Amino acid sequence: MLFKDVVGQDELKHHFIQEIASDKISHAQLFLGNSGNGTLPLALAFIQYLFCENKQPKDSCGQCSSCIKVQDLQHPDLHFAFPVVQAIDKYSDAFLKDWRAIIKKDPYFNLNKWTATIDDRLRKPILGTEESLAIIKKLSLKSFEGSYKVMLIWMAEEMNPTCANKLLKILEEPPAKTLFILVSEAAENMLQTILSRTQLTRVPAIQTEQLSQFLVQKHGLDPSTALSVAAQSEGNLIEANDLVNVSDEKNLNRELFITLMRVCWKKSPLPMMDWAEQISGIGRDKQKTFLKYALHMFRQSMLKNYTEDQLTKTSKEEDEFLKNFAKFITGNNIMQLMEDFNNAFYHIDRNANGKILFTELCFRVMRLLHQA
Repeated sequence: MLFKDVVGQDELKHHFIQEIASDKISHAQLFLGNSGNGTLPLALAFIQYLFCENKQPKDSCGQCSSCIKVQDLQHPDLHFAFPVVQAIDKYSDAFLKDWRAIIKKDPYFNLNKWTATIDDRLRKPILGTEESLAIIKKLSLKSFEGSYKVMLIWMAEEMNPTCANKLLKILEEPPAKTLFILVSEAAENMLQTILSRTQLTRVPAIQTEQLSQFLVQKHGLDPSTALSVAAQSEGNLIEANDLVNVSDEKNLNRELFITLMRVCWKKSPLPMMDWAEQISGIGRDKQKTFLKYALHMFRQSMLKNYTEDQLTKTSKEEDEFLKNFAKFITGNNIMQLMEDFNNAFYHIDRNANGKILFTELCFRVMRLLHQA
């Protein structure tokens, strides 16, 4: 993985290159951030630059023997550990073929996509006790090529307590030229003793402009649509790709939002009930996507009202609707609208009854729109 293939994160790329150039590399590092921000691609690009035999000022060469091996995920001194479904196998090595395939297809993926790749039954994967013993065994051996040995632990928060505790000693006192890179989305789910032994690097959301440019180049979107998708995904490339790949769903979200606002403004109970009936039948994942879309449209409405379109990030169709609608989203109702839709997302995520929830949401929106 080359740094140039990682979307955005220019400051971190520069930091990593300087860290390697100065030969002051912390032996245990934690890359913390949402998977869609690029934590895994950054880690892979960092490792490739570390192993590269012909380092360039801003990137690895991509052509030397070491670069080719890392890009193929077959370097003998690069080891991987990641959550696996224990009922299938307890060791990451048993899933390396799937691991290499998913990264080569697209290194931006999350635990849900990984789980779907390895298990049709979608059972919860973990890093178990046996994995920690395998890690210790691998790192006790000498490096094959005389340089660093690297252990990349993806989704490190999925280590069970026994696995994590068994790694404490080697994390604190690793063999010479051994580097741990832990990739995580949720530090709060990791042992404090693990966190205290690692150097933390926070990987932020991708800047909207950089993500928008990527979407234009990769998916051929027009700039206004790309900007809308980038803003709606909040700098998360995984979510942005999902939105692009389901353009029909994006259109559905827009129509659902417009219909909801219109029937609520007209105070039309029967159409409001019909709307609740419609959205309750589309499935929880699509309901959650709609709620996030609605939050995005409320934010864009406020930006339209107070920045004269200078900061809005909407498609042409969305902008056309907001010309008349945005004035109904004001300081009198925006906070409560945001809270209500966030609460709805929370409860849908926890299997609330969709029809009841969205019916209640309709009437709350009706009251709030008339408070503008």
